[in-house]
Amino acid sequence: MPPSSLETDQRWMRTAIDLAAHGLGATWPNPSVGCILVRDGRVIARGVTGRGGRPHAETEALRLAGTAAAGCTAYVSLEPCAHVGRTPPCADALVKAGVARVVIACGDPDPRVSGRGVRRLRLAGIEVTEGVLRQEAERDHAGFFARVRRGRPMVGLKLATSLDGRIATATGESQWITGPQARAYGHHLRATHDAIMVGSGTGLADDPALTCRLPGLEGRSPVRVVLDARLRLRPDSTLATTAWRTPTWLFTAPGYDRTAARVLIDQGVRIEQVPAAATGGVALVPVLARLAERGITRLLVEGGAVLAASLMREHLVDRLHLLRAPLLIGGDGVAGLAPFGVRRLDDARRWRFVAERVLDNDRLVELDALGHH
Repeated sequence: MPPSSLETDQRWMRTAIDLAAHGLGATWPNPSVGCILVRDGRVIARGVTGRGGRPHAETEALRLAGTAAAGCTAYVSLEPCAHVGRTPPCADALVKAGVARVVIACGDPDPRVSGRGVRRLRLAGIEVTEGVLRQEAERDHAGFFARVRRGRPMVGLKLATSLDGRIATATGESQWITGPQARAYGHHLRATHDAIMVGSGTGLADDPALTCRLPGLEGRSPVRVVLDARLRLRPDSTLATTAWRTPTWLFTAPGYDRTAARVLIDQGVRIEQVPAAATGGVALVPVLARLAERGITRLLVEGGAVLAASLMREHLVDRLHLLRAPLLIGGDGVAGLAPFGVRRLDDARRWRFVAERVLDNDRLVELDALGHH
Protein backbone atom coordinates (compact mmCIF):
# COMPACT_ATOMS: atom_id res chain seq x y z
CA MET A 1 0.00 0.00 0.00
CA PRO A 2 1.62 3.35 -1.05
CA PRO A 3 2.32 5.80 1.77
CA SER A 4 -0.28 8.49 2.14
CA SER A 5 0.75 12.14 2.17
CA LEU A 6 0.18 14.26 5.25
CA GLU A 7 -2.03 16.57 3.20
CA THR A 8 -4.27 13.65 2.20
CA ASP A 9 -4.40 12.39 5.77
CA GLN A 10 -5.39 15.82 7.01
CA ARG A 11 -8.14 16.15 4.42
CA TRP A 12 -9.76 12.85 5.38
CA MET A 13 -9.24 13.43 9.10
CA ARG A 14 -10.98 16.79 8.82
CA THR A 15 -13.94 14.94 7.34
CA ALA A 16 -13.93 12.53 10.30
CA ILE A 17 -13.74 15.41 12.78
CA ASP A 18 -16.55 17.29 11.03
CA LEU A 19 -18.63 14.13 11.13
CA ALA A 20 -17.99 13.76 14.87
CA ALA A 21 -19.08 17.36 15.46
CA HIS A 22 -22.62 16.43 14.41
CA GLY A 23 -22.91 14.19 17.47
CA LEU A 24 -21.75 16.75 20.06
CA GLY A 25 -24.34 16.98 22.83
CA ALA A 26 -26.01 13.68 21.95
CA THR A 27 -23.50 10.96 22.88
CA TRP A 28 -22.73 11.59 26.58
CA PRO A 29 -21.25 10.02 28.65
CA ASN A 30 -19.15 8.92 25.66
CA PRO A 31 -17.27 11.23 23.28
CA SER A 32 -18.64 11.85 19.82
CA VAL A 33 -16.19 10.14 17.45
CA GLY A 34 -16.09 10.16 13.66
CA CYS A 35 -14.70 7.33 11.51
CA ILE A 36 -14.14 7.34 7.74
CA LEU A 37 -13.08 4.24 5.78
CA VAL A 38 -11.17 5.18 2.62
CA ARG A 39 -9.83 3.16 -0.29
CA ASP A 40 -8.27 4.50 -3.51
CA GLY A 41 -9.26 8.07 -2.73
CA ARG A 42 -12.92 7.50 -2.01
CA VAL A 43 -15.03 6.90 1.06
CA ILE A 44 -16.23 3.31 1.48
CA ALA A 45 -18.24 4.00 4.63
CA ARG A 46 -18.51 6.45 7.50
CA GLY A 47 -19.73 6.18 11.07
CA VAL A 48 -20.36 8.46 14.04
CA THR A 49 -21.02 7.60 17.67
CA GLY A 50 -24.70 6.88 18.18
CA ARG A 51 -27.07 8.69 20.51
CA GLY A 52 -26.24 7.91 24.12
CA GLY A 53 -22.78 6.64 23.14
CA ARG A 54 -23.67 3.47 21.21
CA PRO A 55 -22.85 2.18 18.67
CA HIS A 56 -19.26 3.40 18.42
CA ALA A 57 -18.18 5.15 15.23
CA GLU A 58 -15.74 2.44 14.11
CA THR A 59 -18.20 -0.43 14.50
CA GLU A 60 -20.89 1.53 12.64
CA ALA A 61 -18.54 2.31 9.72
CA LEU A 62 -17.35 -1.31 9.59
CA ARG A 63 -20.94 -2.57 9.65
CA LEU A 64 -21.82 -0.38 6.68
CA ALA A 65 -18.67 -1.35 4.77
CA GLY A 66 -18.99 -5.11 5.28
CA THR A 67 -16.26 -7.07 3.50
CA ALA A 68 -15.21 -3.90 1.61
CA ALA A 69 -13.44 -2.73 4.79
CA ALA A 70 -10.54 -5.14 4.16
CA GLY A 71 -7.48 -3.22 2.99
CA CYS A 72 -8.99 0.20 3.73
CA THR A 73 -7.51 3.09 5.67
CA ALA A 74 -9.58 4.08 8.71
CA TYR A 75 -9.51 7.71 9.84
CA VAL A 76 -10.68 8.02 13.45
CA SER A 77 -10.94 11.23 15.50
CA LEU A 78 -10.10 9.41 18.78
CA GLU A 79 -8.00 6.36 19.61
CA PRO A 80 -10.14 3.20 19.16
CA CYS A 81 -11.22 1.69 22.46
CA ALA A 82 -9.45 -1.42 23.74
CA HIS A 83 -11.67 -2.48 26.64
CA VAL A 84 -14.81 -4.57 26.80
CA GLY A 85 -17.81 -2.46 27.77
CA ARG A 86 -21.32 -2.88 26.48
CA THR A 87 -19.71 -3.63 23.10
CA PRO A 88 -16.46 -5.41 22.10
CA PRO A 89 -13.32 -3.27 21.65
CA CYS A 90 -13.23 -1.19 18.46
CA ALA A 91 -9.52 -1.96 18.04
CA ASP A 92 -10.39 -5.66 17.78
CA ALA A 93 -13.16 -4.91 15.29
CA LEU A 94 -10.72 -3.02 13.04
CA VAL A 95 -8.26 -5.92 13.22
CA LYS A 96 -10.96 -8.46 12.45
CA ALA A 97 -12.18 -6.43 9.46
CA GLY A 98 -8.70 -6.46 7.97
CA VAL A 99 -8.12 -2.73 7.62
CA ALA A 100 -4.59 -2.00 6.40
CA ARG A 101 -3.97 1.32 8.14
CA VAL A 102 -5.49 3.40 10.94
CA VAL A 103 -4.96 7.16 11.21
CA ILE A 104 -5.80 8.61 14.63
CA ALA A 105 -6.23 12.27 15.54
CA CYS A 106 -5.62 12.01 19.29
CA GLY A 107 -5.21 9.51 22.09
CA ASP A 108 -7.91 8.54 24.57
CA PRO A 109 -7.05 9.56 28.17
CA ASP A 110 -9.35 6.92 29.66
CA PRO A 111 -6.92 4.62 31.54
CA ARG A 112 -8.77 1.60 30.13
CA VAL A 113 -7.80 2.72 26.62
CA SER A 114 -4.83 5.12 26.73
CA GLY A 115 -2.26 3.70 24.32
CA ARG A 116 -3.72 0.22 24.43
CA GLY A 117 -5.86 0.68 21.33
CA VAL A 118 -2.81 1.72 19.32
CA ARG A 119 -0.72 -1.17 20.67
CA ARG A 120 -3.40 -3.69 19.82
CA LEU A 121 -3.56 -2.44 16.23
CA ARG A 122 0.21 -2.48 15.79
CA LEU A 123 0.56 -5.95 17.30
CA ALA A 124 -1.86 -7.14 14.62
CA GLY A 125 0.42 -5.71 11.92
CA ILE A 126 -1.73 -2.68 11.13
CA GLU A 127 0.11 0.53 10.24
CA VAL A 128 -0.88 3.31 12.66
CA THR A 129 -0.36 7.05 12.24
CA GLU A 130 -1.09 9.25 15.24
CA GLY A 131 -1.57 12.97 15.86
CA VAL A 132 -3.13 14.06 12.56
CA LEU A 133 -5.09 17.29 13.34
CA ARG A 134 -4.64 16.50 17.01
CA GLN A 135 -5.43 20.00 18.30
CA GLU A 136 -8.67 20.24 16.33
CA ALA A 137 -9.83 16.85 17.58
CA GLU A 138 -8.82 17.56 21.18
CA ARG A 139 -10.86 20.76 21.15
CA ASP A 140 -13.99 18.83 20.15
CA HIS A 141 -13.22 16.11 22.70
CA ALA A 142 -12.50 18.66 25.47
CA GLY A 143 -15.65 17.74 27.39
CA PHE A 144 -14.83 14.04 27.49
CA PHE A 145 -11.22 14.82 28.42
CA ALA A 146 -12.32 17.15 31.26
CA ARG A 147 -14.60 14.48 32.69
CA VAL A 148 -11.85 11.83 32.59
CA ARG A 149 -8.94 14.01 33.74
CA ARG A 150 -10.58 16.57 36.04
CA GLY A 151 -13.78 14.90 37.17
CA ARG A 152 -15.99 17.66 35.81
CA PRO A 153 -17.51 18.72 32.50
CA MET A 154 -15.99 21.28 30.18
CA VAL A 155 -17.72 24.56 31.01
CA GLY A 156 -18.63 26.96 28.22
CA LEU A 157 -20.01 30.40 29.06
CA LYS A 158 -22.22 32.21 26.55
CA LEU A 159 -22.53 35.98 26.92
CA ALA A 160 -24.68 38.08 24.57
CA THR A 161 -23.95 41.72 25.29
CA SER A 162 -23.72 45.24 23.92
CA LEU A 163 -20.32 46.54 22.82
CA ASP A 164 -19.78 47.81 26.36
CA GLY A 165 -20.58 44.47 27.99
CA ARG A 166 -24.19 45.12 29.08
CA ILE A 167 -26.95 42.50 28.99
CA ALA A 168 -29.86 44.87 29.76
CA THR A 169 -30.71 48.54 30.15
CA ALA A 170 -31.04 50.24 33.52
CA THR A 171 -34.76 49.35 33.47
CA GLY A 172 -33.99 45.66 32.86
CA GLU A 173 -35.01 45.55 29.17
CA SER A 174 -32.94 42.87 27.41
CA GLN A 175 -34.99 41.44 24.51
CA TRP A 176 -33.37 41.51 22.13
CA ILE A 177 -29.84 42.88 22.28
CA THR A 178 -28.58 40.54 19.56
CA GLY A 179 -30.28 39.69 16.28
CA PRO A 180 -31.92 36.52 14.90
CA GLN A 181 -28.69 34.92 13.59
CA ALA A 182 -26.94 35.33 16.94
CA ARG A 183 -29.95 33.89 18.75
CA ALA A 184 -30.00 30.94 16.34
CA TYR A 185 -26.33 30.37 17.14
CA GLY A 186 -27.27 30.26 20.82
CA HIS A 187 -29.75 27.48 20.08
CA HIS A 188 -27.06 25.66 18.09
CA LEU A 189 -24.84 25.84 21.18
CA ARG A 190 -27.63 24.27 23.24
CA ALA A 191 -27.91 21.41 20.75
CA THR A 192 -24.16 20.68 20.97
CA HIS A 193 -23.98 20.59 24.78
CA ASP A 194 -25.10 17.84 27.14
CA ALA A 195 -26.51 20.25 29.72
CA ILE A 196 -27.32 23.94 30.14
CA MET A 197 -27.08 25.73 33.47
CA VAL A 198 -28.63 28.89 34.91
CA GLY A 199 -28.86 30.44 38.35
CA SER A 200 -32.13 30.79 40.22
CA GLY A 201 -32.23 34.54 39.50
CA THR A 202 -32.41 33.89 35.75
CA GLY A 203 -34.97 31.15 36.31
CA LEU A 204 -37.20 33.56 38.21
CA ALA A 205 -36.69 36.72 36.15
CA ASP A 206 -36.83 35.26 32.63
CA ASP A 207 -38.87 32.05 33.06
CA PRO A 208 -36.71 30.43 30.34
CA ALA A 209 -37.41 27.17 28.51
CA LEU A 210 -33.68 26.48 27.84
CA THR A 211 -34.58 24.18 24.94
CA CYS A 212 -33.19 24.00 21.42
CA ARG A 213 -35.74 25.42 19.02
CA LEU A 214 -33.85 25.17 15.74
CA PRO A 215 -35.90 23.42 13.03
CA GLY A 216 -34.94 19.74 12.95
CA LEU A 217 -32.98 19.89 16.21
CA GLU A 218 -35.88 20.15 18.66
CA GLY A 219 -34.99 16.68 19.94
CA ARG A 220 -31.48 17.81 20.86
CA SER A 221 -32.41 19.94 23.88
CA PRO A 222 -29.85 19.57 26.69
CA VAL A 223 -30.49 18.58 30.29
CA ARG A 224 -31.53 21.75 32.14
CA VAL A 225 -29.61 22.49 35.35
CA VAL A 226 -30.78 25.10 37.86
CA LEU A 227 -28.71 26.26 40.84
CA ASP A 228 -31.27 27.22 43.46
CA ALA A 229 -29.91 27.26 47.03
CA ARG A 230 -33.19 28.47 48.53
CA LEU A 231 -35.47 26.41 46.28
CA ARG A 232 -37.25 29.41 44.79
CA LEU A 233 -38.18 27.82 41.45
CA ARG A 234 -41.94 28.21 41.05
CA PRO A 235 -44.06 25.11 40.35
CA ASP A 236 -45.80 27.02 37.54
CA SER A 237 -42.49 27.97 35.85
CA THR A 238 -41.74 26.71 32.35
CA LEU A 239 -38.80 24.67 33.69
CA ALA A 240 -41.00 22.89 36.24
CA THR A 241 -44.08 22.34 34.08
CA THR A 242 -42.03 20.84 31.22
CA ALA A 243 -39.67 18.73 33.36
CA TRP A 244 -41.57 15.59 32.34
CA ARG A 245 -40.50 16.25 28.74
CA THR A 246 -37.01 17.78 29.09
CA PRO A 247 -34.87 16.58 32.03
CA THR A 248 -34.54 19.28 34.70
CA TRP A 249 -32.03 18.90 37.52
CA LEU A 250 -32.09 21.34 40.43
CA PHE A 251 -29.19 21.69 42.87
CA THR A 252 -30.03 23.17 46.24
CA ALA A 253 -28.32 23.75 49.60
CA PRO A 254 -28.94 22.20 53.03
CA GLY A 255 -32.07 23.43 54.81
CA TYR A 256 -34.24 23.61 51.71
CA ASP A 257 -38.05 23.53 51.94
CA ARG A 258 -39.03 19.83 51.75
CA THR A 259 -42.67 20.60 50.96
CA ALA A 260 -41.73 22.82 48.03
CA ALA A 261 -39.29 20.15 46.87
CA ARG A 262 -41.99 17.46 46.88
CA VAL A 263 -44.19 19.55 44.58
CA LEU A 264 -41.34 19.97 42.09
CA ILE A 265 -40.33 16.31 42.32
CA ASP A 266 -43.90 15.29 41.54
CA GLN A 267 -43.61 17.40 38.36
CA GLY A 268 -40.49 15.49 37.29
CA VAL A 269 -37.76 17.82 38.58
CA ARG A 270 -34.75 15.99 39.96
CA ILE A 271 -33.53 17.67 43.17
CA GLU A 272 -30.07 17.13 44.63
CA GLN A 273 -28.50 18.70 47.70
CA VAL A 274 -24.91 19.93 47.60
CA PRO A 275 -22.93 22.01 50.12
CA ALA A 276 -23.62 25.73 50.33
CA ALA A 277 -20.96 28.14 49.10
CA ALA A 278 -19.28 30.40 51.64
CA THR A 279 -20.37 33.42 49.58
CA GLY A 280 -23.98 32.21 49.31
CA GLY A 281 -25.66 29.97 46.79
CA VAL A 282 -24.47 26.44 46.18
CA ALA A 283 -20.85 25.29 45.98
CA LEU A 284 -19.94 25.04 42.30
CA VAL A 285 -17.19 22.39 42.36
CA PRO A 286 -19.47 19.73 43.96
CA VAL A 287 -22.18 20.57 41.39
CA LEU A 288 -19.76 20.04 38.50
CA ALA A 289 -18.48 16.81 40.06
CA ARG A 290 -22.04 15.54 40.43
CA LEU A 291 -22.80 16.40 36.80
CA ALA A 292 -19.70 14.47 35.70
CA GLU A 293 -20.82 11.46 37.77
CA ARG A 294 -24.12 11.61 35.88
CA GLY A 295 -22.20 11.48 32.57
CA ILE A 296 -22.32 15.15 31.57
CA THR A 297 -19.22 16.14 29.56
CA ARG A 298 -20.19 19.48 27.97
CA LEU A 299 -21.94 22.15 30.07
CA LEU A 300 -23.18 25.46 28.67
CA VAL A 301 -23.82 28.32 31.10
CA GLU A 302 -26.26 30.98 29.92
CA GLY A 303 -27.07 33.06 32.97
CA GLY A 304 -26.94 35.14 34.89
CA ALA A 305 -24.26 37.66 35.73
CA VAL A 306 -23.74 36.40 39.31
CA LEU A 307 -23.37 32.75 38.32
CA ALA A 308 -21.00 33.68 35.47
CA ALA A 309 -18.87 35.74 37.86
CA SER A 310 -18.80 32.93 40.44
CA LEU A 311 -17.52 30.49 37.81
CA MET A 312 -14.93 33.00 36.62
CA ARG A 313 -13.78 33.66 40.19
CA GLU A 314 -13.08 29.95 40.68
CA HIS A 315 -11.44 29.56 37.23
CA LEU A 316 -14.08 27.04 36.19
CA VAL A 317 -14.83 28.44 32.73
CA ASP A 318 -12.98 26.68 29.91
CA ARG A 319 -14.54 28.32 26.86
CA LEU A 320 -16.17 31.67 26.11
CA HIS A 321 -18.79 32.31 23.44
CA LEU A 322 -19.05 36.10 23.26
CA LEU A 323 -21.81 37.60 21.11
CA ARG A 324 -21.50 41.37 20.76
CA ALA A 325 -24.25 43.57 19.36
CA PRO A 326 -23.30 46.93 17.78
CA LEU A 327 -24.91 49.19 20.37
CA LEU A 328 -23.85 51.00 23.51
CA ILE A 329 -26.01 50.95 26.65
CA GLY A 330 -23.81 52.76 29.14
CA GLY A 331 -22.60 52.30 32.68
CA ASP A 332 -26.11 52.33 34.17
CA GLY A 333 -26.99 49.18 32.21
CA VAL A 334 -26.82 45.67 33.68
CA ALA A 335 -23.30 44.21 33.36
CA GLY A 336 -22.90 40.78 31.78
CA LEU A 337 -20.58 39.79 34.62
CA ALA A 338 -20.97 40.66 38.30
CA PRO A 339 -17.77 41.62 40.15
CA PHE A 340 -15.46 38.65 40.73
CA GLY A 341 -12.51 40.06 42.59
CA VAL A 342 -9.79 40.83 40.06
CA ARG A 343 -7.54 43.39 41.77
CA ARG A 344 -4.43 43.16 39.57
CA LEU A 345 -3.98 42.36 35.90
CA ASP A 346 -1.83 39.40 36.92
CA ASP A 347 -4.92 37.94 38.61
CA ALA A 348 -7.00 38.14 35.43
CA ARG A 349 -7.26 34.93 33.45
CA ARG A 350 -5.86 35.05 29.93
CA TRP A 351 -7.71 33.61 26.94
CA ARG A 352 -6.76 32.37 23.49
CA PHE A 353 -8.72 33.51 20.45
CA VAL A 354 -10.04 30.50 18.55
CA ALA A 355 -12.57 31.86 16.06
CA GLU A 356 -14.34 35.04 15.10
CA ARG A 357 -17.15 35.68 12.66
CA VAL A 358 -19.97 38.05 11.87
CA LEU A 359 -23.57 36.90 12.36
CA ASP A 360 -25.65 39.40 10.41
CA ASN A 361 -24.83 42.59 12.31
CA ASP A 362 -23.48 40.94 15.47
CA ARG A 363 -19.99 39.57 16.11
CA LEU A 364 -19.17 36.16 17.60
CA VAL A 365 -15.83 35.60 19.30
CA GLU A 366 -14.85 32.18 20.68
CA LEU A 367 -12.00 31.86 23.16
CA ASP A 368 -10.43 29.03 25.16
CA ALA A 369 -8.87 29.45 28.59
CA LEU A 370 -5.10 29.21 28.27
CA GLY A 371 -3.91 25.85 29.52
CA HIS A 372 -7.03 23.98 28.37
CA HIS A 373 -8.03 22.45 25.04
